[in-house]
Amino acid sequence: MCAMTETRRCERTANLLIGHLDALARTASRLRHAEAERLVELASVATMRAVALELLEADRADAIWREAHMRHPHLPEVELALLQRLAA
Repeated sequence: MCAMTETRRCERTANLLIGHLDALARTASRLRHAEAERLVELASVATMRAVALELLEADRADAIWREAHMRHPHLPEVELALLQRLAA
């Protein structure tokens, strides 16, 4: 078994977030707006925790969320201002 390096762990976390946001976008289209918004909020909290635990850099997390919204414009938006504060 090979050891998990910090770079591999960050990339794995990024890939998990990308996959989660894509799945969330597919699911959100079948939910009421309030339910979809709540799922997006939970995903943003998980993202902030990953950044706080240094599993993902704040800039990378922000880019992943921006790209997810470009791929899925119907995905509810949440304020990720805390990511910028964590990065500072």
